[in-house]
Amino acid sequence: MEAKEIFKKVRKIEIKTKGLSSQIFSGHYHSSFKGKGMAFSEVREYQYGDDIRSIDWNVTARFNHPFVKIFEEERELTVMLLIDVSGSNEFGTRQQLKEEQMTEIAAVLAFSAIQNNDKVGVIFFSDKIEKFIPPKKGTSHILRIIRELIDFHPVSQKTDIAEGLRFLTNAIKKRCTVFIISDFIDKGFDNALKIAGKKHDIVALRVYDEREMELPRMGLVKVYNKETDKKIWIDTGNSKTRDNYFQWWKYHDKYLSSLFLKSGVDSANISTSQDYVKPLVSLFKRREARF
Repeated sequence: MEAKEIFKKVRKIEIKTKGLSSQIFSGHYHSSFKGKGMAFSEVREYQYGDDIRSIDWNVTARFNHPFVKIFEEERELTVMLLIDVSGSNEFGTRQQLKEEQMTEIAAVLAFSAIQNNDKVGVIFFSDKIEKFIPPKKGTSHILRIIRELIDFHPVSQKTDIAEGLRFLTNAIKKRCTVFIISDFIDKGFDNALKIAGKKHDIVALRVYDEREMELPRMGLVKVYNKETDKKIWIDTGNSKTRDNYFQWWKYHDKYLSSLFLKSGVDSANISTSQDYVKPLVSLFKRREARF
């Protein structure tokens, strides 16, 4: 993709997602994702009703008058976007490809984070770590992330979510908020998710296309798997074939829901046919209710 075209796409996504972040998400984001604790802010004179446990005895002794310590929430967070760049995301039959939906969601979250003075970093993963952008603040940093999302070309087309989670656990030492943005067409990452979840606050955003839920009745169809680079013929006119596929989808959906619940991971399902605003706001409100 030429530089001029990339710039246009970055600018378009910036305008849309920055506006959404300012108008809709920032307040929910602030109350849904808490800081590290309470930090000392200032000392002021004691007022009726203040907790006597907060009296600063050194200052009180110096001025011969009671003073108390004031603490504020230590708001700054580190936000990591763990983004699946495998081949299965180059699919979409409705409004957008999955990878395009993921890019916009990542941009909204990134702009929401920097408006709250948080650092943002990114890990692009397939079945290996494709790129690591360390956490930083600032709009220019976010625009770099969006540019990478638009024009990134992974070395591998395969998926290994466990590999991405292991790298996260090793690379980011302090507790942070992690958004895993993926279609989650993978398995065997149960243990890696549980380990990462004990260290970090993890949110799973599953992006899917409705056509992935069931096979259309179209007769004999050649299907291409981008991740394995294989083509096979499928008889979609066969009801048993369609039913077997649908049963697999239901089983995988149940497996993911159970895994996220057991691992203490908040999650949201976002279809390429829908606006991602509603499921994200719903997710944020569920988290707000717990605090």
